[in-house]
Amino acid sequence: MNLRLLDEADALLDAAETDYRDDAEALRRIREYRRRLGEPIRVAIAGMVKAGKSTLLNAIIGEEIAPTDAGECTKVITWYRHGPTPRITMHVLGGAERSLPVRRDDGRLVIDLGGTPVEEVERVEVQWPSKRLEEVTLIDTPGIASLSTEVSARSASFLIPQDTPSEADAIIYLMRHLHSADLGFLSAFHDTSVGTSATVNALAVLSRADEIGAGRIDALLSARTIAERYRSDAALRSLALDVVPIAGLVAQSARTLRQREFDALRQIARLGRQSRERMLVSVDRFVRSDASIDVSPEDRVGLLDRYGMFGIRLSAVVIRSGCDDSTELADELYRRSGMQDLLRHVSDQFRSRADVLKVRTALTALGALIRQRPGPSSPDLANAIERLEANAHELRELSLLSAARTIGLGLAPEQAADAERLIGGSGTSARRRLGLPDDAPADDVHRSAIDALQRWRMLLGSPLLDRAALEACQVVTRTCEALVVESAPTSVQRSPLRLVQHPEPAVGGGREAQSPRDDAEDEADHQ
Repeated sequence: MNLRLLDEADALLDAAETDYRDDAEALRRIREYRRRLGEPIRVAIAGMVKAGKSTLLNAIIGEEIAPTDAGECTKVITWYRHGPTPRITMHVLGGAERSLPVRRDDGRLVIDLGGTPVEEVERVEVQWPSKRLEEVTLIDTPGIASLSTEVSARSASFLIPQDTPSEADAIIYLMRHLHSADLGFLSAFHDTSVGTSATVNALAVLSRADEIGAGRIDALLSARTIAERYRSDAALRSLALDVVPIAGLVAQSARTLRQREFDALRQIARLGRQSRERMLVSVDRFVRSDASIDVSPEDRVGLLDRYGMFGIRLSAVVIRSGCDDSTELADELYRRSGMQDLLRHVSDQFRSRADVLKVRTALTALGALIRQRPGPSSPDLANAIERLEANAHELRELSLLSAARTIGLGLAPEQAADAERLIGGSGTSARRRLGLPDDAPADDVHRSAIDALQRWRMLLGSPLLDRAALEACQVVTRTCEALVVESAPTSVQRSPLRLVQHPEPAVGGGREAQSPRDDAEDEADHQ
């Protein structure tokens, strides 16, 4: 947790409250911005209709609490927050709240609006005792590019409002293929959310990857090839941190696999090769009543609903390779679904930057408020926002990452790629920033950090750099200095890591007055 950055943002909001104490609407907004600073990061899940948004949310949480059918609840914005006990609250337009019953049907949570028209519902809030929700609030949104313009407009007004920042700090965007509507939405989200401290805060997901090639057993391999091609798309690269292929249905069902399903899948796997291949050639063949297997057609339809043809074929392969219990099968299906890669990206790019993204949202929102409703001290507040954005190194990293993905850094391609990785383009841990394996020894991390610092100091001293490249080198060098201090062995680490403000000149001549920059310089010079 970055307490210093949060404290500075909170102090700025406190000053804004004082300035707007006689403006009830402005005061309400400022208090909402402050409340958001203390909450978990908000990550919205968006995409076209039938992209698999609710299925992905269920796979992340590990329980089927997001409706996946085409019912009325998929047409409203639904928030999933952590709570001590299950609770569902409907917020209607105008501010009224109504508790809804918590009911399950065959293990799936049923959200019943009780006859309230969808157009009168502002949002539904589900509180659930899930560990995943302790650090992130997930927001399920209606599909964009829907045949119903009202449904699409509901997501658009929530995620890409005209005059205020988005309600979401970051977004996971699902797509089956890259369409112009996908790029249009991501571009609008980027333009709405960036404000004066630009960043790329979207993660693209190639969803329903198991359906590529009619659910062939190599579908995910094909999906990875497609995702790699999308990563090189200049337009998408400027709007999304990465593209991750997943089989959401397989992941969801793996997290909730039942013993009776395992028993049925094992019977299918134990069929003779010819019988099994004939049965799995198509959906029609699979559910035929004359299939030579002791699994009822109804149960087979249930397996299709839960796993799809790809999941059933994959389960048969895994079971035949030696898997002999439901827990082992669930773990293997989840591993192969791509969900672990997605969760790693969410952790590396969103959760690890939660405080920074929340502060960026608050500063953007406050800046918009100042422009819309100028107050007595608005110029002073605007200057304070500018100073915080200029001095907070984490915010400068986000801004530079956005520049790297859009206008470029003015550096040679290899240098630009190195810079993007160091400022957290592939993850914010020291090992990710330095391009090392996750299990790299601590000594290797420290040596690599020192090498990076020396490399970027040398580049920073080049007289050939233009202004943009010089500013990029300054940010990257500051990052390298922090990495040297962060990775230093305890015996030589002399002061805590400070990332928020640029280190001030040392006071006095003693070693205790040194800044982390001084420590990093000494370490690099002694190598």
